[in-house]
Amino acid sequence: MATPFFERPILNSPYNIPTRHHALDSDGQPLDQEPAQGRRRSSLITPVPKSKKQRGRGRQTVLGLGDGTDLSTAEQAYNPTPIINEIRGHVASWRSLPNPADWGVTPTTQRLLQHWRRDQGWHGPRPFFCQVEAVETAIWLTEVAGRQRQYAHILRHIEGANEGANPGLPRLALKMATGAGKTTVMAMLIAWQTINAVRSPNAKHFTRGFLLVTPGITIRDRLRVLMPGDPDAYYSKRELVPTDMLHDLGQAKIVLTNYHAFKRRETLEISKVGRSLLQGRHAPIDTIESEGAMLQRVCRELLPIKNLVVINDEAHRRCVASATPWPTTFGHP
Repeated sequence: MATPFFERPILNSPYNIPTRHHALDSDGQPLDQEPAQGRRRSSLITPVPKSKKQRGRGRQTVLGLGDGTDLSTAEQAYNPTPIINEIRGHVASWRSLPNPADWGVTPTTQRLLQHWRRDQGWHGPRPFFCQVEAVETAIWLTEVAGRQRQYAHILRHIEGANEGANPGLPRLALKMATGAGKTTVMAMLIAWQTINAVRSPNAKHFTRGFLLVTPGITIRDRLRVLMPGDPDAYYSKRELVPTDMLHDLGQAKIVLTNYHAFKRRETLEISKVGRSLLQGRHAPIDTIESEGAMLQRVCRELLPIKNLVVINDEAHRRCVASATPWPTTFGHP
């Protein structure tokens, strides 16, 4: 007899917050029991079936690695799930506030949230709950948490984690499943930041400058829908931005490139013999472009902009240095 998991694999609507979930064992395998009520809490599991040779044997332990000077135990390994679940709970409470005046966001953000959260009026694909929640989380951390003292420990946690991993380059990671629609989330983030920056030019948390980094040419070409001037841009085609806000969105400065572009290039094409003649008995000549020249080549139009948002798509493949206010990385779970 099939377990409830295989009989009813889909329990929730993709447009609403999950209300039920299938219980899993410690290895991520479904249990033979009825679905549990409520949303599944974030946890670290690896849902990979054991090989036939390992079945029935003792479970293999995981070796945690320290800072290179010694080895750590599994208990010392970094576990982000407590802070993830806490943030998720705060965002859910904030989302449930019935009066938009209590949301603590700008009028522009308020308008966009109402536009994305509406149940009716969509002529094309409606954003999934997971897409809206991802953007809500970025908004809550940027516009809400920093203004209320009871959330100060969350921002300190994020700052501390960034300082330990990449000092001076604060980043947020939005981890979404394959097929969840990360491109739509990127479009919503760009719209939120740009329109706020245009309408509140002195606000330090917003920008209209974006550097989109991809792992290759194929994905780069797919993300052209994030360029406001593209004929298939998501902002209008998928109704992600109200019509009267599209003009402000057009002021966004976006550079779309793949990470290979950041490799410093040779500035002098010359043979080995020719290089030897130029060098003579002196030190080797440096013909590799400088970092400044590389930045001029890759993102010249972004250099005059004070703050940038760097969106690193497929972040599980490559990581790229980021800037302020909230660089964002995307990856698969």
